[in-house]
Amino acid sequence: MFGCLAVYVEDKIVLILRDRKDSPADNGVWVATTAEHHASLRRDFPRMRSIQLLGKGLTNWQILPLDAPDFEESALRVCRLILARDDRIGKLPNRRPIRTR
Repeated sequence: MFGCLAVYVEDKIVLILRDRKDSPADNGVWVATTAEHHASLRRDFPRMRSIQLLGKGLTNWQILPLDAPDFEESALRVCRLILARDDRIGKLPNRRPIRTR
């Protein structure tokens, strides 16, 4: 079993893979996106939803739930979109300042 694994394409974070015992409702593939793309992605992935762990507010992350009947098909389809460089998926993470000793 894995905890959380971030997936990057070049400098962009595109996915987080999550399979943990705590909050199992949020296990699956977390998709890095922005609120402006939620509606169009939900047309492509009807079972995509907000991540409960992140609170009730609007976030830039959406989830393909592990317990969805079409999980594997959806996960493969989102990977194809990433390979095709779909602009709706991926974001540059905030840069952390470099600490010096």
